[in-house]
Amino acid sequence: MLLNVPFNQVGIAMVQTPSKALTIEEFLQLPETEPASEYINGQIIQKPMPQGEHSVIQGDLVAAINTIVKPQKIARALPELRCTFGGRAIVPDIAVFTYDRVPRKNNGVIANHFTIAPDWTIEILSPDQRSTKVMDKILHCLSHGTQMGWIIDPAEQAILVYPSQKQPILVSLETPESFVSVPEFAEAVKLTVGEIFGWLSQ
Repeated sequence: MLLNVPFNQVGIAMVQTPSKALTIEEFLQLPETEPASEYINGQIIQKPMPQGEHSVIQGDLVAAINTIVKPQKIARALPELRCTFGGRAIVPDIAVFTYDRVPRKNNGVIANHFTIAPDWTIEILSPDQRSTKVMDKILHCLSHGTQMGWIIDPAEQAILVYPSQKQPILVSLETPESFVSVPEFAEAVKLTVGEIFGWLSQ
């Protein structure tokens, strides 16, 4: 039974399939790994270890979104949250849920288990991470009700925006003053490409 997935010499997460295929229920009973492992199409895939650019953008973006949407109880951005739905267990770099969809216990405290797709899912590419795998995660979310997905590529200094049922939009530092599209519920979040990648120099 697989508990940890090793990385190869260039830091790319390796995919391993246990000798006995696990169900998603069995996968969820395994101890958590660091970094987190995901269950996708019957395979267990460990996420790459976040590096500097990834960590900076993730931390600052969560704070920037929550500063606008959290006080008004519009939504909440959560980093590295396991979301289990549609036969997969994924861990988006940032998952944003509208306030009324955040699972809660009877006493109003946020629940530990999220079994629904995020309303807005954000992935930040790590060096040598395969973009097609990340795109597949975004498309899976969109097919289960997610309103928008982002793929942030620090190396290319570009952001690929996936609106639900629309063509993707690519924005980059070639137009640093361009605002990056956000879901309708988060329309008050105004972030330019230049601002997001400017965090890397602060």
